[in-house]
This record gives sequence, C-alpha cells and structure tokens, in this order.
Amino acid sequence: MSASGRAPGLWVLVLSQVTTWIFARSLMNAAILGYFFGIWGVLAYAVYYGSFLTGGFIVGRLRAAGAGSVQAWLRLRFGAPGVAAYNLVIALRLLSEVFANLLVVGLIFGAALPGVGLAQEGAIVLVAALGLAYSAWGGLTASLRTDVLQMLVFLVVFAAALIALVTAPGFDLGAVLRAEGTAGSWHGQVLLLVAFLQVFSYPAHDPVMMDRGFIADRETTRRSFLHAFWVSSLCIIAFGFFGIEAALQGASYEGELLETWAQMFPAWVYVALLVSLLISALSTLDSALASAARLVVEELRLAPRNLAGGRSAMVVFMLCGAGLTLWGNQSLFDAVAISGTASMFLAPVLVVGLVMGCKVALWSYLVSFAVALLGAAAYFARDGWASALLPQVHQYEQLLAICVCVLIAGFAAVLAGMRSADQNVHRSG
Repeated sequence: MSASGRAPGLWVLVLSQVTTWIFARSLMNAAILGYFFGIWGVLAYAVYYGSFLTGGFIVGRLRAAGAGSVQAWLRLRFGAPGVAAYNLVIALRLLSEVFANLLVVGLIFGAALPGVGLAQEGAIVLVAALGLAYSAWGGLTASLRTDVLQMLVFLVVFAAALIALVTAPGFDLGAVLRAEGTAGSWHGQVLLLVAFLQVFSYPAHDPVMMDRGFIADRETTRRSFLHAFWVSSLCIIAFGFFGIEAALQGASYEGELLETWAQMFPAWVYVALLVSLLISALSTLDSALASAARLVVEELRLAPRNLAGGRSAMVVFMLCGAGLTLWGNQSLFDAVAISGTASMFLAPVLVVGLVMGCKVALWSYLVSFAVALLGAAAYFARDGWASALLPQVHQYEQLLAICVCVLIAGFAAVLAGMRSADQNVHRSG
C-alpha cells in the first residue's frame, strides 16, 4: 500500500509482482538452462511463471472464501499445526531467496573485478547491509515503491542488451528456437514435466506473491496476475536466449556464464547484463525481507507488532541468508527444485479442500506435508544418504520421480482423509 494507506494501482502491482519474480537467480537459471538444454530448458523455467496464473486462481478462491491470507484459510481448516507446517516451508523459501540473490551479487562482482581479492565476499556484505537498511526503513511500502522503479530501469537496460543480441551479425532466431543446448534437449524436457507438476502449488508457498494478492481490490488483483504472467514469461524466455546463443557460438561455460558473456559481447552489453542482474537481486531482497517481517510479526508472533519487531526479523533473515552464501554453497537451481518439491504438499490440499470444497483431515494434511519434505530432503541428499533410495539416473530424472511420488502419496492421503471425514459425518448423523 502507499504511505497514505491507499491500495496500489494496477500497474504498480503488476510491476511489483514481476520484478520480485524476475530476480537475479531466475535470470541466471534461465540462461544456464538455455546453455545446457537449449529452448527446452528455457521453456521449462518459463513454466514456473505460470505460477501467476495458478497463484491468481488460488488468491481468487481464498478471497471468495473470505480468507485474508493462505494462513487464515489453513488456520480455519487445520488449526495451529496446519499453519505451523505451512510457515516452516515459507520461512525456508524466504531464506532461499535471500541466499540465492546474494549469491548472484557475489558472482557479478567476482566476474566484474576478477583481480580484486575478496571482491565477491565484500560485495555480498555491502549489498546485504544496503538492502537491509532500505527494507528496514520502509517495509512493504518501500518495497512497492522500489519495485516499480527497479522494474522500469531493468526493462530499459535489458531491452538495450536484447536488441544488441538479436541485431548482432550471425544471430539466427530460428537456430535459437531449435537449439538443443550443449547437453541435449532431453533433460530440458524432463524439467518441463517437473515444472508442470509443481506449478499449481509453487505460488502458494511464495509469500512475496501471496502478500501482493490481498492488498488491492479483487478485480485489480486478478488483472495484475494476468499481466504479470505474460510480462515475466517474455522476460525469462528472452534472457534465456543469451544462454542459448552462448552455446550456439561454442563458448565455454565459465563462472555461471558471466565470463562467457564478457567474451561474447561488447563491453556495454556485458555491463547492461550485469546491471540488470544486480537490479533484480536488490529488488528481490527488498521484497523477501518485507515478507519475512510479516511472517515473523503477523503470523508467527515471535516479535512485537511494531517497527522494531519487523526490523529484527529482517536482520535475522539477512544474517542467515548471507551466512549461507559466504559458507560456500554455489547451487542456484537446486533451491528452486527443493522449495518447489516441499511446496507440493499444498497441491492435494488446495485441490480437494479449496477447489472442491471438501473436508480434509488434519492427519492427511500432515502426511502430505511430511512426504513433500521427505522428497525435498531426498533430492537435496541425492549424492548422500538418499542415493540408495533413488533410481540411478540423471538428477533431473530423479527429481521427476520424486515429484510424481510426492503427488501420488499426497493425493492418496488427502483422499483417504476426506473419505474418513465423510464416514464420521455419516456416523454422527
């Protein structure tokens, strides 16, 4: 909302939603998947942006049911245990957002200043401090203002880089659209199936998107989700072209593609790409911290409902995210895969409970939650304790198998719980 308490207008909401999802990790993931798996890899990642359609549908159903948030609906249905399970997943989601975007900031400065010692670590600390200071000053109000400005700057900078790409000698759009990447298209197609399985539940565990579903009137909100879908999908697909083109030119894969781009493009295009990544990282940090404050203060009630309480929550999330980044973890897509798998416990609950309007037993909700967390943990530990449980195939095929099992087990538990609830109603009658 604005400082005066007014709900945001349509395009303020659209640009805020888009820039909080077109974040640095997503842009890099789109380019990396395009490099390895061609257009199929890019399309697989773009399917996650169908979350604006499924998320808008979920928000519409929640508001029609009189709920002011996902937590409010879960509390009515499942009480404190149901809300606690959900809040655990979104806390992990927010922490991964802080971690992944600080990681990209470090990669950017490490590539831009290769001869400077500790450039990556210093940039992470500096951006973390700046992002924390700005977010703590204004919360969601500041986040919305910043989102609009950052998205407009991002679009200008990114458009300039994209024009330079498509007008460069030798660029062939047909070749880009047919590209299979350096590792072949099969695993990109596997990821496409994974994305389709996760896209219904994925937005429901993203508090940044869900928070923006309840701050304007229902018609403005519905339209904002539709516009955010096509704008963000086009941006992701277009950014994926940079990764595909790198593969088509036979460039080697170095430093998350950043050094590769430095060799491929003129200096100003390379700088434009880095600036667009940096802008999106700052915006996502801003929004993630605002949602973290709301989670801790409004939902978990672990801090007083005042500015100090919200700011203390932001400090904790930023310190934890920065700590994970400095610890040395360099994975980007794994964070998406793991959080997306964990969120899948919501799919059967929302389909049966929200869409069909049927009663779901608490035990079946918790079984679905436990199975999804086990699936996420198994993918995370695929090279460790879970290796004996998973098929000996490529990691993305393992992820697909996990997602199928999580959905089957989750729906089986929820449908069994629905049946037992119906039987109890008949007995009491």
